[in-house]
Amino acid sequence: VAAWLKKIFGDHPIPQYEVNPRTTQILHHLSERSRVRDRDVYLVIEDLKQKAREYESEGEINSRVLNEIITRAKHLQDLLLESVNFSPANLSSTGSRYLNALVDSAVALETKDTSLASFIPAVNDLTSDLFCTKSKNEEIKLELAKLEKNLTATLVLEKCLQEDLKKAELHLSMERTKVDNRLQNMDFLKAKSEEFRSGIRAAEEQLSARGMDASLSHQSLVALSEKLAELKRQTIPLKKKLESYLDLMPNPSLAQVKIEEAKREL
Repeated sequence: VAAWLKKIFGDHPIPQYEVNPRTTQILHHLSERSRVRDRDVYLVIEDLKQKAREYESEGEINSRVLNEIITRAKHLQDLLLESVNFSPANLSSTGSRYLNALVDSAVALETKDTSLASFIPAVNDLTSDLFCTKSKNEEIKLELAKLEKNLTATLVLEKCLQEDLKKAELHLSMERTKVDNRLQNMDFLKAKSEEFRSGIRAAEEQLSARGMDASLSHQSLVALSEKLAELKRQTIPLKKKLESYLDLMPNPSLAQVKIEEAKREL
């Protein structure tokens, strides 16, 4: 994108713009379209140059052929004047018309003279060229039909891509809105978290100033609770073992001693 902007503006400074993924994507899309357009213009220019060269070449060939025809006509005219003292000016209007038609046909068919032996091969060649041209026209029509079909499919695909691009842009806009909201919420949560940290530090300082015992802190109580839970867990097998001893019969002599002691206390 930077190279394309530098190429577009040349020696002029590039205008300032906000650099983000969205603007970069837009500029990249514009650079691609500009590159395709420059390529198409270059191809059109090259095609026009080629056609100009072909026209110049055809003009040179036509000029050379015309000069040859004029030379032949001059030669034939001189031959007629020398042999039979015949001049086109002596012909009638019908004869002049026939002669002009004969000359025009010879020029159109590019024959070396106006004899029947020259006209027949020229007509045959012209007929063969006509059939070849018709065959090429049929091929071009078939190719044109294929191109039209491909063009239709390409246009449909381009339309689908444009619709997908619009949907993607809409989805991207919605996602960007969600991201912005999340960023705002994150900033709010960060501010609240910092506020809570400040409140906790202030409360700890107040409790420390009042001489609070560290054993009464939340962390200490949590540690004692965990230690108590661990002790309870360890006493469970001892309680089970003790229950097995409680089911035994008491010692009669010791029970008698306890009874006598209870009687004396009574």
